[in-house]
This record gives sequence, C-alpha cells and structure tokens, in this order.
Amino acid sequence: AQAQAQAHFENGSDGSNNSIYMAKQELLDDLLLAHASLCHTNNAVMANTGKLMNLIRNVSSFGLALCPLDVRQESTRHTEALDAITRFIGVGRYSEWDEDTRLTWLSGELMNKRPLIRHGAWRDNSMFSDTAVDTLETFAAIAECPEESLGAYVISQATSASDVMAVLMLQRNAGVAKELRVVPLFETLDDLKGAKKSMETLYTTPAYVGSLRDRKQEIMIGYSDSAKDAGRLAASWAQYESQEELAALAKQYHIDLTFFHGKGGTVGRGGNPSTFDAILSHAPETINGRFRVTEQGEMINQNFGHAERAERTLDIYTAAVLAEKQTKRPVPTAEWRELMHKLSEKSCAAYRKIVRGDERFVPYFRSATPELELSELKIGSRPAKRKASGGVESLRAIPWNFAWTQTRLNLPTWLGVGQAVNEMLDSEDAEAFRNMYNEWGSFRTTIDLVEMVLAKSEPVIAKHYDDLLVTDDLAKELGLEIRKIHHDTEQAVLRLANHTELGEDNALLCRVLKVRNPYVDCLNVLQAETLKRLRAVPEGEGDSERKKVLNDALLTTITGIANGMGNTG
Repeated sequence: AQAQAQAHFENGSDGSNNSIYMAKQELLDDLLLAHASLCHTNNAVMANTGKLMNLIRNVSSFGLALCPLDVRQESTRHTEALDAITRFIGVGRYSEWDEDTRLTWLSGELMNKRPLIRHGAWRDNSMFSDTAVDTLETFAAIAECPEESLGAYVISQATSASDVMAVLMLQRNAGVAKELRVVPLFETLDDLKGAKKSMETLYTTPAYVGSLRDRKQEIMIGYSDSAKDAGRLAASWAQYESQEELAALAKQYHIDLTFFHGKGGTVGRGGNPSTFDAILSHAPETINGRFRVTEQGEMINQNFGHAERAERTLDIYTAAVLAEKQTKRPVPTAEWRELMHKLSEKSCAAYRKIVRGDERFVPYFRSATPELELSELKIGSRPAKRKASGGVESLRAIPWNFAWTQTRLNLPTWLGVGQAVNEMLDSEDAEAFRNMYNEWGSFRTTIDLVEMVLAKSEPVIAKHYDDLLVTDDLAKELGLEIRKIHHDTEQAVLRLANHTELGEDNALLCRVLKVRNPYVDCLNVLQAETLKRLRAVPEGEGDSERKKVLNDALLTTITGIANGMGNTG
C-alpha cells in the first residue's frame, strides 16, 4: 500500500497490485478464512480470543480508512460549475434558469448514462472560471478515491432542491462509482423555514429518490450561521420546528432520516457543555436512535483528548441517545408554539437592529475585537470569510463567535434575548410564558445556557478593549449601548428564572469562574495591549521582527483565553 501511494505521488501511476487490499470486505474475507481454518484444526480458543479476533473486530468497525472523510462545498460553486457546462454544451445559462427549469433539466440528464462533458474538457478553456475548474477537479478526485475513504458530500448554503440535484449530477458526470450521499446543509433562518419545501420536492422526484441507497437521507442542520443570521432564540426555535417538520415529512414518504447537527463549542453555535441534556432537548421523534454531530476546536481535545475522556464522552452520547428514545418528553402545546413565535420575532428584530441595522456596528466590531487579526493569523480550518469583501454577513460563524469570546462579551449568544424576554414578561402572556419556562425542558435549557454565558461574560473587560482600541466616537457610543443591553439581558434572565444571581444553581460553574477569571483577566489585558501595538505597526513593516513577536504574543493570549473560557470550538 505504501509503494502504491508513493508511485501515485511521484508519477501519477496507480501502482496497481492485486495483493493490496482496497476494500474492507477483501481483508475481512481473508481474515475470516484464517479464523475458519483455525477452528477447523481444533484451534478455536486461539481463533476466538487472540489477536486475530481483535483484528477482525477492528477491521469490521473501522474498515481500512479508519474514518471516512466528508467533502463540503458551497452551493454557489456547483451552480457556477454547471453554468459553465451548460454554456459549453450550448443549452443556455444554468445560473439564469428558474428552479423548475433547473429541476427539469437535471432530472432529464440524471436519467441519461452519458456524461455531460468529457473528462478534462474544462482545463485550459476560457469558458470555465478558476472556481468552476477547481469544483470539477474536486469531483474528478472523488471519482479516483477508494469507495470507503469518503462518506458524505455536504452542501453549504443549500437553499433549494436543485442544489442537491446539482451535486448528484456532478458526481454522475465525474464517473463516481459509488456516489457519496448528498447532504444539504440548511443554515440561515430562511433556509431552515424553507427546508420542508425543498425536501418534499426531492422526495417527489423519481430521479432523486432512485439514487437513495435503502431510502436513507441525511440532512445537516446549521446552528452557527442561523444564529449569526437571526440571533440565538430565533435560530433555536427555527431549528426545532424545522427538525419536527422534516422528520414528519420523511415518515410520510417512508424515508429513513438522520439529522447531522452542525454544532460548535460555543452556545452561540449550538453548543452545550451538558451533552446529555442537550440531546434530550431536541424535538421528540427526531433522533430515533441516530445522532450525528460535529466536534470542533478546543472541544475535540476537551472531549476526546485522552482515552478515558473519549470513552466517557462516547458513553454519554450513547446513554443520551438511548434515553431520548425511551423518555417521554412534553410536545409543545399550541399556546407554547404561539409564545415561541412571538418571542422569536421580538428577539430577531432586536438582534438585527444592532447587527444589521446600525451602521456603527461593523466598525465597532472590527476595532473592539481581534477579528481582523484572526484572519491574518490563519489559525482556523477554513478562511475567516466566504468572500474577501463584505461585512458580518460574509464572515464565517466560527470567527464571528470566537472574536466576541476573546473579549469576554459573548455578544452572539445573548443579543436580542433580554429585550424579547422583558417584553413577554411585561405582556398579558407573562403567566403562560413563565409556565412554559418551568414545564418545557427544551426552552428552559435554552434560557439556562444564556444565563451560563452571561455569568461567564465580563463587560468590564470588554470596556477595556473599547477604551484601548476603539477610536471612533460613534463606535464607542455603540459599545456603551451594547453593555447597557447586556446588563438589561442579565436582569431579564434573572427575572424569568427567578434567580437573584447568575448561575446561582450551578455551584461548579461559580467555583470554576472564581479560580479561572483572575488568570484570564491578565491575558485579556495583555491581548488588548498587543492588539494596540500591532495596529500601530506601519504597513511597510509587515514582515518585520517586531510584528512577528507581536503576532506570537497575540496567538499565545488567544490560546490562553480560549482554553480559559472553554466551549470555544
């Protein structure tokens, strides 16, 4: 296997060798033959208790690739690739077609066995942009990979049924022998609300349903971008309702559905330090014994960094998924649903008023946080922005949350919550709203997580960043207003939870913060000063020793604060 890989790397040869195992079953067949031989020669004890049986179990569980990788790409890239193809073959511009035209054309082409274009036709062709070429080369690479090395093809920013059909078409065109399962990722508030319509269109399209192996469908729910788009409360309710609708729809069309939860470590990205409670807070009959979730950033080391810790984490996941199946939980009543719609609308409006409607916000965000420096340090797994230009809407959810976590303000988690909660408590629905908090575990979990984040936040530290880094007077005014909103949100959550202090029913968190905060406070002071000095470095000294030292210092403080805060992946 090593010689084959070396030959492919050096000269493109596949280094074909019949003695190399390319699939799990090939190796298993030989191992099972050896096992049967031992049993046949009166060596059953050796066969069933020794290294051979351990190897059979490992190969059966993990295959040859240990863990299949997913491929992930944005829907707009596929649209651009198909647009170049349709222009190349002379049938029009795919990007200008409406949804019905796209679906009709894709369905017809999927019924044909011929590829749209010959392999490599996109190379050195002016009709194909660099982005289109890169996308088509990716599909060509998928076709060359061993079948068991890849799992799913996840479509970021999926908005319609044609986005899913497009990936299926591009796989067929590339000659992928065993097509990857196509997983739409519904991220924004509008996409979550429109997910049911998109999936119903697919379930009623014969060309698509025929491509599903054993009628199994996987759908990824985006927790990060939906929260960045609409705020934590509105996003969490949209995610809850969307999963309910999609699960019911799959049952109607006899589809075996698995949800893939795209969560991060921060509460603003769907995270919850209590994994067991987090799984039980999902809508009833949406998990059904199957639960797929992302682990990112510091959470990987926190949950899987040591063998004992990894085993404990997997135990919790297993216990929670089993308990979810057996635990009867309240389904939201019509009254609760109406309250949640009101709360979501109020919360979303308050959140977007600041993040989208206030022209001071973007300058404030970029000067009061290390957002710009995070992009330059290249410490993330992906570019900080989907597009080089643009404001908050183009920023990926990870740096958006991470930047606010660094300054200890944690704005994405609580912005919009306080105003919405206060308005509900001051309305005629106050008693019903309190009853919903007390009786519905899913909603109570959401509010309790906000309370936990507020307990971790330090507006005084955020003010220090403002004093040191924000030079625009209008942006400084906004910083003051945001800290006032933070205070009002604290009071609103305490009022709803009937608490006198944040986190008063979480003794462990209170003890941890008392020990941890003095150390993290020092790191924040050092980081703010480092950022001030970095921004004072003249543009012509980009590669100077001074800037390298400052970048190293900044990276050290970023790592320290991230570990000190926890839940930052």
